[in-house]
Amino acid sequence: MERQQLLPGNDLLKLKVCGLTQLEQIEELTAMKTDFLGFIFYEKSSRYILNHLSLKQIGEIKHRGKVGVFVNENLERIAETAEKTKLNFIQLHGDESKDFTIELRKKIHPETGIIKVIRMGNQNSELQQIIHENQSADYFLFDTDSTAFGGTGTTFDWNILNSIEISLPYFLSGGISSENIEKIKLLKQKPFAIDINSRFEIKPGVKDLEKIKMLNKLGCWKNTK
Repeated sequence: MERQQLLPGNDLLKLKVCGLTQLEQIEELTAMKTDFLGFIFYEKSSRYILNHLSLKQIGEIKHRGKVGVFVNENLERIAETAEKTKLNFIQLHGDESKDFTIELRKKIHPETGIIKVIRMGNQNSELQQIIHENQSADYFLFDTDSTAFGGTGTTFDWNILNSIEISLPYFLSGGISSENIEKIKLLKQKPFAIDINSRFEIKPGVKDLEKIKMLNKLGCWKNTK
């Protein structure tokens, strides 16, 4: 099985809910057929998963889209964590290089996908080069740049994505809400998935499941055509 076939593509955008910490909510999101569940393995994050669940508990979660988020972590710890928690995807959210991604690939299960985050700040003139340098990943994730490495609830200028060539399927993140989600239709190259977090929370790590259900009911954002 190839990595890209773990979650077959179609004309419907997929949904990733990131920053999960509550087992009951994880079970409900799984029952809602949420495509990706995001767990943050960054100790400085207010949504640091190991403050709430053990590696064993995460490993026991039955889901084909478990994503582990790491920030400037060492290779060995990422690989060990991915194995113990049975991650399907590894999200590199820091300053990891092309060579780091290549070395990581050697240490993880061959079916584990790698998502490389590109933080959208003031680097627009260099953006195409950054994309080119990160072809060793399976997916990109475009997120608003911040010193907290995500979870800001702030949206970057999505129009930037219409001015570049995006060579891999990508996740769109950064302040996505029910109010702005329809603007995805204005993107020339549509995302593979959207990534929601702080705009759908009661407090950090505790999701507002009713808001997520309402987002799903909107439906209009899912069709990429």
